[in-house]
Amino acid sequence: MILSEKRAFAQIIQSPIPNRKEKPRTEGLTMVIDKGMGTREFTDLMEVASAHLDILKFGFGSSTLYPESVLRQKLDIAKLYSVFTCPGGTLAEIAYHQNAFKEYLHYCVKLGFTAMEISDGTLDIPSEDRLRMIEQAKSQLSLVLSEVGKKLTHGVDPIALAKQVKLDLLAGADYVVVEGRESGENAGMYDGSGHLDELVFQEFLACLNTSEQQRLMFEAPKKSQQIDFIERFGTQVNLGNIAPAETIALECLRRGLRSDTFAFVSLPSEVSG
Repeated sequence: MILSEKRAFAQIIQSPIPNRKEKPRTEGLTMVIDKGMGTREFTDLMEVASAHLDILKFGFGSSTLYPESVLRQKLDIAKLYSVFTCPGGTLAEIAYHQNAFKEYLHYCVKLGFTAMEISDGTLDIPSEDRLRMIEQAKSQLSLVLSEVGKKLTHGVDPIALAKQVKLDLLAGADYVVVEGRESGENAGMYDGSGHLDELVFQEFLACLNTSEQQRLMFEAPKKSQQIDFIERFGTQVNLGNIAPAETIALECLRRGLRSDTFAFVSLPSEVSG
């Protein structure tokens, strides 16, 4: 593990939004999506932003296109900086579809992945199979995420979604990712403009207790979505599908180091809402 150096301005400037937990942490997680960074760019990201990055997801099935030596190198670099790594949930779905999930899980562990995402964003995987996959992953990895919601919106049943969250957590998932895709549009509870369906979202939350809500991770690739979730849940909300180049920018939002969230604490309540 590479320990973070003292940050610039630490003796002078305090974060306007206080109490941001440092790594290792169990809340306020940031999951970044890697769509094919080279090792130099990847190392740069870790050097600059690993203190603000908890999980690195190799998007969709991209892990299969790397030379094995390069993939192992990236996984080793992430481990050096105490960043969890997982392949995309779509790859687990493909493995399931090809009756190769056990072999897939074993190979992921052998390669050096330290986390796993289980989803059914494309396939309709029977609940019992999905829960078994979560249990199998948890038996070999310390961090398991499941994902709820479909990649293409065709009506969201918030009660069914909440029920799946509860089942996934009972099966051993550490966090449940709420689908939003890398675009943040026309997926899960997002409409074509990237706005939440408020009625569906509130009904979904109403079915979950506080502890269950704290173990949700919202895919929020858009800045407007990140601000919305921070305003709703506070700086310790878990957010995913963050572009690598937006890692520091998101951390600034969490700490009130951007105007958008600095306004939460600097403006009178009647102005800031």
